[in-house]
Amino acid sequence: MNQRCRAAHAEDPTPCVGPVVVTVLDAACNGAHGCEHHGARLLASLASGRVYALPDAPSGVALRVFRAAAGLRPFCWVDGPRTEPSQLSDIENQARQGR
Repeated sequence: MNQRCRAAHAEDPTPCVGPVVVTVLDAACNGAHGCEHHGARLLASLASGRVYALPDAPSGVALRVFRAAAGLRPFCWVDGPRTEPSQLSDIENQARQGR
């Protein structure tokens, strides 16, 4: 079995993409280290989450994860209709508000 980063949700079937480069924190400052891919997916699923690059991470990685998360729906691996604001990406919610 391939081991995945700690930011990967147990129900998310996708593999890690690249090395562990970020820490994602929730509103209570609980965190998980992750690859860019799972860091973005985790950040998109949190309310008031934050992302920080690890000390040896490439330049700009936290910003890439932040931007990627803005385009992802929370718990994007879950199928089904998504119509409520809490089920949509930040970008989709902004578009609905005409921003």
